Amino acid sequence: MKVSNNKFTLLILSILLLNSCKKQEANDFVGYTSDSTKVSTENVSDSISYAVRQNIKDKQFVKSADISMEVNDVYKSTIEIEKYLINNGGFVILSSLNSEIISDETYNTSNEKATLVRKYQTENSMEVRVPTEKLGDFLEYINNQKLFLKARNISAEDITANIRLAKLESNRMQKNGQEISKLKTNAIKVNLSNENESEKNYQQIQNFITQDNLKYSSVKIYLKEPKIRITEIAITNSKNIDNQYKFNFFYDLKNAFVEGFYLIQKIIIGLFRIWPLLIIAFIIIFFYKKRKNKTEKEVTLP
Repeated sequence: MKVSNNKFTLLILSILLLNSCKKQEANDFVGYTSDSTKVSTENVSDSISYAVRQNIKDKQFVKSADISMEVNDVYKSTIEIEKYLINNGGFVILSSLNSEIISDETYNTSNEKATLVRKYQTENSMEVRVPTEKLGDFLEYINNQKLFLKARNISAEDITANIRLAKLESNRMQKNGQEISKLKTNAIKVNLSNENESEKNYQQIQNFITQDNLKYSSVKIYLKEPKIRITEIAITNSKNIDNQYKFNFFYDLKNAFVEGFYLIQKIIIGLFRIWPLLIIAFIIIFFYKKRKNKTEKEVTLP
């Protein structure tokens, strides 16, 4: 029974020590203020998910959103979104605006002029970064631009464990560096030192990326117009111009005469190239006629 009590006491002490370490690790992590651990009491807008504004004690979230909607004017909405980002500390990673041509029809209005009637539909795919504390306001602003909301996905990834693991890894590499420095200088020490520094650099980059993802939220936006647009473009009547220059009698007659003369030259040159065949054919015809005449004379004799 005494042994069991000792084990129970040791278990309690281990749990208390573990909780103390976890609190110290959360406080030591660089770049995250204590204000982010307070539970938010803000009123959440009816049009925006709670995941956007949630702040939970001892939790860190990387937030992102994916929105697909129809707007009245894709180009105008794109400009308005970009202006909002400029004024609120955000920035654009990608903006790909395309107009899909549905059909093109040309109507001649005079001998010189015509009108091109083009039907098209415009869409834009955007990817932007916005300060996380302003993500809710930004989504509300976008929501006011819509005619119809097709889809909206909001993500709040809990990375608290990743942050604590990063802190533990940093401490481990620091201790490794101290132990390596005590070794005698040789090739092994140099290799160990280089590997440890490389791991430290990689961990610093990962910490920077994590801090950036916490500070800025990624939002993907797909905008599309619900109806086909029509534009009228003034162009030249190409059909009338084609007919005007399609046929010129005297010019074509002169070219035909010249081309005929060249054709005769080619035929003569071709005959000279096959003169052996012509001689053989002449000999065959000569003997054939000579034999034919001889046969006819023999038939006519009594």
